[in-house]
Amino acid sequence: MFGEYTLYWDGKPFALVCDNKLYIKPTVAGRAFLSEVTEAAPYPGAKPSFLIEEQLEDREWLTNLARLTVAELPEPKPKTKKQHGA
Repeated sequence: MFGEYTLYWDGKPFALVCDNKLYIKPTVAGRAFLSEVTEAAPYPGAKPSFLIEEQLEDREWLTNLARLTVAELPEPKPKTKKQHGA
């Protein structure tokens, strides 16, 4: 499918780690928080995400970006159980 790791916060997928790079789902709040935005696709065919290369060691900064991003994302859709034929 896509790659290596999906990061969740309160059940919402908000970031991917692919090829040792961090990709955050793009949001209006995230764009406003970032001083400069670099967008890239985490894997071929994927929608562009915010590529975070600087400040990876800054826990407070990353937490703020993640919090702003997650607050803007929709709630995950409930999973439905598959019905098996009788």
